Amino acid sequence: MSEQQTVSETAPETAPETAPETAPETAPEAMAGAVPEAVKEQVAAPEPAPESAPEPATDTTSTPAPTPGKARRVLGAVARWTAAVLVCGGVGAGTAAGITSMERTDVPGLATESDGRWDYPRLTLPPLPEGSPRPFTHGNEGEIHHADLRKLLLPAPAGATVDPKADGGWTSTDAFLSLYGKDERPALAQALADSTLRHITTRSWTMPDGTRSSIHLLRFGSVAYAEEFKDTLVASDDGDVVPEVLPAAAQGAKMDSFGDDIEVPDTRPYIYQEPQPYGPEQTRWAYIQAGDTLALVVQSRKGEALAVPFQQTVTLQNQLLG
Repeated sequence: MSEQQTVSETAPETAPETAPETAPETAPEAMAGAVPEAVKEQVAAPEPAPESAPEPATDTTSTPAPTPGKARRVLGAVARWTAAVLVCGGVGAGTAAGITSMERTDVPGLATESDGRWDYPRLTLPPLPEGSPRPFTHGNEGEIHHADLRKLLLPAPAGATVDPKADGGWTSTDAFLSLYGKDERPALAQALADSTLRHITTRSWTMPDGTRSSIHLLRFGSVAYAEEFKDTLVASDDGDVVPEVLPAAAQGAKMDSFGDDIEVPDTRPYIYQEPQPYGPEQTRWAYIQAGDTLALVVQSRKGEALAVPFQQTVTLQNQLLG
């Protein structure tokens, strides 16, 4: 459009009144707005003769009429340049419209850098058995998750290599206890036996950057039993939750405050990270208390376990349980 506007502003003026009406040596007025400079020079009136040259006598009776061939050549040139301008304008407008309709990340040079989040599939809550309420609704005093526990397990993100032995199936008690130190396993095994544990399901995967993740969901007979087992894993001391059993991490873990930003009603996350010095790799983990179900989310990575994907994973798993 800018090209057309510029050409329109520099269009040739109307021929002087003294020019013969029958002389077709200027372009039609309706086409002047689309004539480029190069064509305008071709169709402009001839330059005036030098001042020293004698002015020719005007004799309309003897002025020869322009030949039809010359007129056709001039008008043909005008038409070709007009079509070229219109095509260029149309292509430019089409390109602009195409770019404005594209996502920013689809336009070369405008793609935004990743903020570190993983690409999880779209999440949906699994269906409930007919007549069964959700865990935190009126009438469900035990806060029981009636949906299939395996369907409440967060799926692996895009690009992950899933452990075929831990891909959302049922997990044995011994496999879960292997996450803890040998000295702690007997007491935890007894606590699980006393708490009417129903099921454990697990999913584990590894990302291209080496981050290893595992999520474990434990369902108990009621919210009271789930909380009782949770109390064997974390202890409250004047409101500061300190873990007693640390999966694959050293003593003195630091509690992460980002759990306060997870706004899922009726659930409670307990989130930790292994403090320095943590050796060749760092571990982050979280317990999520959600009614009759207790979740354990663990992420480890060589060097440092990144905060963003860990927070994202914990938040999404919390939402599925809420």
